[in-house]
Amino acid sequence: MRTPGARETARPATTHPRPHPHPLPLPLPHPLPLPHDEGGHPLRVAVIGGGPGGLYTAALLKRLDPGRRITVWERNPPDVTFGFGVVLSDETLGGIEHADPVVFEALARHFVRWDDIDVVHRGTRHTSGGHRFAALGRRRLLEILHDRCRALGVELRFGAEAPPPDRLARTHDLVVAADGVHSATREAYADAFGPHLTSHRCRYIWLAADFALDAFRFEIAETEHGVMQLHGYPYAPDASTVIVEMREEVWRAAGFDGSDEGESVARCAKIFADTLGGRPLKSNKSAWTTFRTVVNDRWSHGNIVLLGDAAHTAHFSIGSGTKLAVEDALALAACLQERPTLPEALAAYEAERRPVVASTQRAARASLEWFEGLPRYLGLPPRRFAFNLLTRSRRVTHENLRLRDARFTESVEREFGCPPGTPPMFTPLRLRGLTLRNRVVVSPMDMYSATDGVPGDFHLVHLGARALGGAGLVMTEMVCVSAEGRITPGCAGLYTGRQGEAWRRITDFVHAQAPGTAIGVQLGHSGRKGSTRLMWEGIDEPLPDGNWPLVAPSALPYKPGSQIPRALSRAQLTDIREQFAAAAARAARAGFDLLELHCAHGYLLSGFLSPLTNHRTDAYGGSPEKRLRFPLEVFDAVRGVWPQERPMTVRISATDWAEGGIGGEEAVAIARAFAAHGADAVDVSTGQVVADERPEYGRSYQTPYADRVRNEAGVPVIAVGAISSWDDVNSLILAGRADLCALARPHLYDPHWTLHAAAEQGYEGPGVVWPAPYRAGSRRPVTGRTDAPRPRLTLRGAAQDV
Repeated sequence: MRTPGARETARPATTHPRPHPHPLPLPLPHPLPLPHDEGGHPLRVAVIGGGPGGLYTAALLKRLDPGRRITVWERNPPDVTFGFGVVLSDETLGGIEHADPVVFEALARHFVRWDDIDVVHRGTRHTSGGHRFAALGRRRLLEILHDRCRALGVELRFGAEAPPPDRLARTHDLVVAADGVHSATREAYADAFGPHLTSHRCRYIWLAADFALDAFRFEIAETEHGVMQLHGYPYAPDASTVIVEMREEVWRAAGFDGSDEGESVARCAKIFADTLGGRPLKSNKSAWTTFRTVVNDRWSHGNIVLLGDAAHTAHFSIGSGTKLAVEDALALAACLQERPTLPEALAAYEAERRPVVASTQRAARASLEWFEGLPRYLGLPPRRFAFNLLTRSRRVTHENLRLRDARFTESVEREFGCPPGTPPMFTPLRLRGLTLRNRVVVSPMDMYSATDGVPGDFHLVHLGARALGGAGLVMTEMVCVSAEGRITPGCAGLYTGRQGEAWRRITDFVHAQAPGTAIGVQLGHSGRKGSTRLMWEGIDEPLPDGNWPLVAPSALPYKPGSQIPRALSRAQLTDIREQFAAAAARAARAGFDLLELHCAHGYLLSGFLSPLTNHRTDAYGGSPEKRLRFPLEVFDAVRGVWPQERPMTVRISATDWAEGGIGGEEAVAIARAFAAHGADAVDVSTGQVVADERPEYGRSYQTPYADRVRNEAGVPVIAVGAISSWDDVNSLILAGRADLCALARPHLYDPHWTLHAAAEQGYEGPGVVWPAPYRAGSRRPVTGRTDAPRPRLTLRGAAQDV
């Protein structure tokens, strides 16, 4: 792992090819010289699409400048809409209230508000409160926006297709494309906007019931055909939205693919009869569909701008579509008012909204994937199942739930086994004969500071400081099993007695000065990624001189310009296996408490596992079982010399982030194989196997892979990957997504991260102990006041209300 300075350049996920309705994109003409106001703001505005986002944009722009001529085209009649209820957050409502009190007050008269979420699983209901939802009917929302637009003087054209966008662009200063997930405007200029459309694995149908549920309800039905789930919430005093969802294969096995609308509605009502109290469900031209995630490289082209679902979508399970569209409208209106020219305004709008949308889409992706993989969680204890569901998007956390509903959260903690007053992260974990006093791991971090493979004073201070910082387990960097197996000349090793003695000095310090903290060693071999410069001199760049020969499963360089490795012979495989065993024996004598075998990140053993780097045709290449053969042989050799009472873990890359590479399903199989050979836990990382990978970065972005391995392979896991807060650690542990959490950069920023996490939570139990010389610093420092941010857009008095 190369944590210090690791590159984090997000790229879009692999997607389906986008359709092109035209052989070439429509040409964008130069707009005719049209009148603008004194500030250069657009006066003639065309809005394509009469959904909430388009209507609210029109109302805001007209209110900001009553002189604007704004026209909205909606191909459906005014009383036709799809779906039933809309959920809005307090944050979104606050923005509406400040921007247009008239709309807010009209909405407020029709809101249904509630606090609870019910999770019903295997006949048991668990309720979590304090969530503060507000909803209303979609038709009512549109009526309110219709009335507001008419009162302000916006021209609404219903039952009429909008003119082609190229024509609108010639005759208007601004064209707002709010024409939804199937946006014709976006596809007309596909080469300019760069859309990426991804379809997902569940089918769902949008229905309603003629009574109000008393909570946001999730119900799980385990049928003979597979798992089905219901999402339901009230949106009026006498009505609720009900969405029924299931995996595609379950939908087909249940025969829904051959059912008409009426049959589907009746069958869904029967499956979830308990929730409905035997009442029927109703439809509104409802059809089974799959959710499509929409991402665009750019949101504007000339004077055309995308808004709402045309620009981006986020799965309905986090209730975000209308919210995002309304927030887009607020930001677009504000940027048009603040910026002197249209190009600057559209660039500012995208710059402001894109990070927010990307964060929401990551949360939505995590949520929809949770429902796609729901069967893996069915065996969790009932309260932890409910907690797992509530925290599925990683936006709702342990601390969020504790503040909203302390009783519910405490009941989950008791079920997990937390002693009173003990956060989940400070509960112990036993692996063989080793008991870790808490669930925090200082992740392996390459320091590139050894001389001839010998760790020196830097390593003593680096690892010693983090051991004093309270973590349950401190891991070394990848320690190489031979001089040729180093990544750089500065990498540490365990291939000489002198190196073993130097490591003994460090483990003795940890055991004497930080009693209760375990120290583990990670053994590895660089493979084709060796003989490179120190990280800060050029990561993965070959040495300018003094190179040593590289070996790998196949003669494939890591990237253009890298050294070409030699494909390993059978005799060399035996030699390397013995090098691992010899290093493990030295590690045992050096006093390490745990040993981790590095089979990730494209180093030698990882190179055998991935089909992208292993092109062998002998017994060590080809099928997944053959690619596993050499890493398992090395594991067995190491386990054979490593003391039986001491645990062994294995680090794997659960995805290569590249087409044709390892993915989640194969990662589960790899984890099962190592567990069958005696691995006590699997450290689940991702990527760094091929140079042209396309990771999907974000907070806790690798933890879903640990979650899947743990709950499908049934093996304890260490989760890694942008875990940065103690709240994240508590959430992952309590939800059953991980058994340990490894943090790297937070421990570079703060060597005493775990001690400070205890202080911030007011915890003083046995799960973390302050060293006597540091005890005076165990109280959380007083902090200054932080003022709340001002509302994004305030239009009181901006123009005369109508």
